Amino acid sequence: MDKFKIALAFGCVVLGLWGYYALPDVPLVLRVLMVLGGLVAAGGVAWLSAPGKTFYAFAHDAWQEAGRVAWPTRKETMQMTGVVFVFVVVMALFLFSVDTVLAWIVKLITGTGAA
Repeated sequence: MDKFKIALAFGCVVLGLWGYYALPDVPLVLRVLMVLGGLVAAGGVAWLSAPGKTFYAFAHDAWQEAGRVAWPTRKETMQMTGVVFVFVVVMALFLFSVDTVLAWIVKLITGTGAA
């Protein structure tokens, strides 16, 4: 029975999209409402299935878990962003230096560099 409900939910989405593209003479607002209606109907049908209820429980738990996260303050965020930017600049300079030295060594070994 659950497979039928999931297939019906998929059909609702397809039907909403079909209505959007198959009826170009209908005003755009109504065509968008067809798509949204298909999505809402699909969500309702899928929610009535066992996988839908499992997904809903998972999403609810994930939302609660996100609420328990200790988010950084604005000051901490700005400080860490500054640290990342400084690190990126230092690494870019280091890699540029290593690349330049290695290119100079290769030119010296192959004899293609200016003497």
